[in-house]
Order: sequence, then C-alpha cells, then structure tokens
Amino acid sequence: MSGSVLEFLDISKDYRGLRPLRIERLQVGRGDTIALMGLDQVAAEVFVNLATGATLPDRGTVNLFDRPTSSIDNSADWLAVVDRFGIVSHRAVLLDGLTPIQNLAMPFTLDIEPPPSDIRERAVALAHEVGLDEAVLTRPLAELDESARGRVRLGRALALDPAIVLLEHPTAQMPPDEAKPYGRAVHALAARRGAALVALTADRTFARAVADRVLTLDAATGKLTGRRRWL
Repeated sequence: MSGSVLEFLDISKDYRGLRPLRIERLQVGRGDTIALMGLDQVAAEVFVNLATGATLPDRGTVNLFDRPTSSIDNSADWLAVVDRFGIVSHRAVLLDGLTPIQNLAMPFTLDIEPPPSDIRERAVALAHEVGLDEAVLTRPLAELDESARGRVRLGRALALDPAIVLLEHPTAQMPPDEAKPYGRAVHALAARRGAALVALTADRTFARAVADRVLTLDAATGKLTGRRRWL
C-alpha cells in the first residue's frame, strides 16, 4: 500500500491528438499540491477522465487510493469514487440565470428557488470561503466577471469535501493579474481542507502560486520534470 491518492504508472492513451497522452510516472500523496504544465485543454480533459476512472489507459495503470481504476466494474462503484473528487472545469455547467448562492446550493439539493435555509447557510459559507464578494451573491451569474465565476466553480468543487481537487486550465479566461491571488486562494483552501490538488495549466504564474511542486510534461516521452515551489 503506497498511501497515494492518485498514481499514473507508464500511461499511454490515444485521443486522436498529435501523439498519445503519455505519463511515465506521477504520484500524488495525501495533501500534495502539484501543478502540471504541458497539457493543452483537450489533453487535460483526457487526464481528468483517466484520473477519475471515466476512461481506461491503453497502456499502464492508474491507481486511485491504492486501487487500479480497471477494477471499477459497475456504475455504483464508479460514482462512489467520483464523489471523492472535486473538479474545477469550464466543462462543468453553471446556470447563468441563477445567483452564485443558488449555483453553490446545487451540490446539496435541486430545491434552489430559493434554497432551504440550512442549505443557503452552507452555500453562503462556501461563497465566503472561496472569496466571493458579498455584493455579488444575489446577482445573476451572467452579470459576473470570470474571476467571480471561477470562484463559484471552485466552491462547487469543494462542496462535498473531496479528497483530491483537479483543476483544468482554471485561469484561461481570467485577467492575468488574477492568476496569482486565485492560485494562492486555491492552495490555502486545499491545505486547510487537507485535500490533494493537481492543477493542469499553461499559466506559470498560477502554477507557482497554487502548487508546492510545478512539473512539466515532455509529451514525447511522458517524463515529468520540475522543482518545488519557491516563495
């Protein structure tokens, strides 16, 4: 038993790109924060699907909590695994006609017009935790800038206390000056909750702020190289 949250071992996955996604070895321990550079948005989606067991590699092994994803053999088992992930992705649907509070209530209930008082309290607490300004909480999401929307996505990902958080290019649509404070906020939240974190990004400023280790993928070989975070 390695005690790892997530391991990629000798992975190759063809996704009709220029070359397959290759990762020679990636080990994510409990509480680790890692930024992974060198994957575009399509490859990042493939990575997330492999990590969550939604797809299987063509070669190699993905282990989740010391268990290979190939051993997940039914939908109930897979959903139990997925519940341990928080995923920050532009692919995750936000409802623009609803407020941040309503969007943040959705992991807990579909009764959101308005949410019950206890659910609203949980959603407000999440909003404050991820740094949403009080003034935006009752405005339609469509009126908010990408920084605020990114924090709503983060809150949704953290709502059910995941063991590991995956982020797919979260700052791609944010103003450049938002990358560092957003990264620091995500890093602090992961540390406070004791969650592991893997951020897939092309934004080096964000990578340095969000992770204790910044790794760069050599797409041809699958080797990861990098260094620990500097303050």
